[in-house]
Amino acid sequence: MVGVSAPVRRLSGDAIVSEAIGGGLSPAYKDLLETVMRAGTPEETRRAIASDLRYITAWKLVALGSDLVFPEPEAVVAQFVLDHSVDIDLLDAAAAPRVTAEALIRLEVRRIRSMPRSSTVDRRLASWRRIHVLKGCKGPFESPALREIIRRARGAARSRHGAQAKKSKNPVTQEILDQLIAHRGPGVYGLRDAAILETAWASGGRRRSEMASLEVRDLDRRRFARDGVIMINLRQDKSHQTTPPPPLILRGRAARTLDMWLRVSGLKSGLVFRALTRPDKLGWARIKDEGVSGRAIARIFKRALRRAGLPQDYASPHGIRSGFITDAARAGISIEAVMRVTLHSSRDQVAAYYHEVDLDLNDATRLRRDE
Repeated sequence: MVGVSAPVRRLSGDAIVSEAIGGGLSPAYKDLLETVMRAGTPEETRRAIASDLRYITAWKLVALGSDLVFPEPEAVVAQFVLDHSVDIDLLDAAAAPRVTAEALIRLEVRRIRSMPRSSTVDRRLASWRRIHVLKGCKGPFESPALREIIRRARGAARSRHGAQAKKSKNPVTQEILDQLIAHRGPGVYGLRDAAILETAWASGGRRRSEMASLEVRDLDRRRFARDGVIMINLRQDKSHQTTPPPPLILRGRAARTLDMWLRVSGLKSGLVFRALTRPDKLGWARIKDEGVSGRAIARIFKRALRRAGLPQDYASPHGIRSGFITDAARAGISIEAVMRVTLHSSRDQVAAYYHEVDLDLNDATRLRRDE
């Protein structure tokens, strides 16, 4: 472990943030960030990569006193994993992981003292790996030894945190979705919010970033008048970073709601879901040029819960995705068919919802006779 004071001085003030957004970057990093931006990733993903790059850069400066290099040595990535796989409060005050973590906390780069969840570490490693790919180098991420360290670190995190917390307390099934739509606000606000919720749910439980970046050009409405179908051509999602994902189909009520929003808004190009001015007493408002952000969609979802009389912690926007999969499992739709719509790349992620539903319906759970 190198001395911490020098890296701390280099990272004071807005230096870390400026590295993430481009100002004050060295030529190498400026080129790197431009490459990331040119990759055509959704805004939410770009922000996540920039945030992860900022954190990893700060960690290496504090822990090792040096900047990132490409490709990064395997030992550096292994040290990053190990530094985030221990409870620092159980370590001696002079232990390297604790000194590094406390320095990052003082710099307001790390927010918590507790061991981060494995999902957070995995996301940062994925961003690190992706930046290597964009820089044209493989990196150490496929090393069997490193992958074994990561696997053991996940086990340590599970034993520390217990079972992985669900991204949403409850799934937003069709029954809940109907409640949210029935209690939508008046006027153009209510129509827009309903279109967002209906489109996100019926197209496979789309993520907030996918809804926020959806453009009119991504929609094919040529079959709507005849079949009531709107085709959705996402340009990118988490499982399809280099090639476009397969087209999706929106039918029935969801397609009609989206079509009505497009006709009422008069949008012919640009982002589908837009920010609105303050509504009048009837709920009508002017449509702005800028689109809604992922955070705005989260606020829209919370407002829908409140209007429907549900607790604010009943579900998160991810409940739309889990609700779609849950209802598909209850309907007996195959995992393969669901994955074609949700665009999941891992069968295990979808199977978890099926296992939960199957257990509830499993007759073996009813072997004990009632008296």
